[in-house]
Amino acid sequence: MHSASQHPDALTRSVEDYLKAIYHLSDRGRFATTSEIAQRLGLSAPSVTGMVKRLSEQGLLTHEPYRGARLTAEGRRIALRMLRRHRLIESYLVGFLGYRWDHVHDEAERLEHAVSDDLVERMAAALGHPAVDPHGDPIPSADGTIEKAHYTPLTQFSAGEAAEIRQVTTSDAERLRYLETLGLLPGTRVMVEKVAPFGGPITVRAGRRHRVLGSELADLLLCARPQGAR
Repeated sequence: MHSASQHPDALTRSVEDYLKAIYHLSDRGRFATTSEIAQRLGLSAPSVTGMVKRLSEQGLLTHEPYRGARLTAEGRRIALRMLRRHRLIESYLVGFLGYRWDHVHDEAERLEHAVSDDLVERMAAALGHPAVDPHGDPIPSADGTIEKAHYTPLTQFSAGEAAEIRQVTTSDAERLRYLETLGLLPGTRVMVEKVAPFGGPITVRAGRRHRVLGSELADLLLCARPQGAR
């Protein structure tokens, strides 16, 4: 019986989607539960249970009863390969084909399973080997490593602090469109002016514009403190 590493192109789209979903859910060393995987993929719990068992038998993940699933080294390698494809395709669509950042996720979901590794690497070269995609998400390297910066949600900044938006942690098109209308994109610097207590709204200034964000939306904006800012 051949392993998945011997025939990476033989993996089905379903398997690739499972591995990518479990990678996201089990990030930071935690387990991905059956219910979480089912919810993320829009599937029933029994079908997820069956697939998790098969992926475990193939050596792509480990499963512990009542805890959940985590990827093996091989499963993680494949998941990062898919993540690299997805984020480079998003970057290419925005950089060269005129797509907006709120439209690229679904296109990349379809294309990531179809393009060849050679085409992906040509896209990377054309883009100048970017470190992040249009949403600020880190792009895994060709050798399967990923460098994650530790940013702080905007909700954790205090009034009077400066912040630079580095990453927007949503693929929801409506939220992305709304953030774009506010001018709150990766690379934007803001000054936090007011923070309402008890999870209330946050008021920021971007240039000369004042914006009020609910805490749920502000929590999606991962930021860094600009150098020299207090």
